[in-house]
Amino acid sequence: MRQNWTVESVPLEDPRAQRLRQAMAEELDPRYADRQWLFEKLASREENPAGHIAPQTVITTLLVLDAEGTAAGHGILRDLGGEPEIKRLYVVPEARGKGAAGVLMQALEDHARATGAPRVILQTGDRQPEAEALYLKRGWTPIPIYWPYREMDFSRCYELTLAYAPPA
Repeated sequence: MRQNWTVESVPLEDPRAQRLRQAMAEELDPRYADRQWLFEKLASREENPAGHIAPQTVITTLLVLDAEGTAAGHGILRDLGGEPEIKRLYVVPEARGKGAAGVLMQALEDHARATGAPRVILQTGDRQPEAEALYLKRGWTPIPIYWPYREMDFSRCYELTLAYAPPA
């Protein structure tokens, strides 16, 4: 059953956004437990933003809300060396298959488009086939692993070509 979803822009530190990022970590950490050492290594390097998101690079943090106003999904758009990159895309299990991810992706893509950039990029891992299916369904194209993920040979990277649309 599809629902009506709304999108809200919030500060990176919004408690709802923090809770959703924690839920994402709790779901994904077990999938990559054998690679945790690499995540920790990258997170310890300030010059490498693979393992962390510097607040000054955040373009927007978005939540997707259900009809009752409960945050059901989260995504960040950040500036990675002059290109918009989608990070920490997550939808709670009970909202999956109901259109929340598509609404959230569309909003993030629209924000990226408003930057005037020719493309938006993202990185996921080889143990997230549901994420890869979403990106392919939305017209994203696989690309080679880009910096800062080159040490993570299990990365799956994608791009979406953008046509500029000024903010409404």
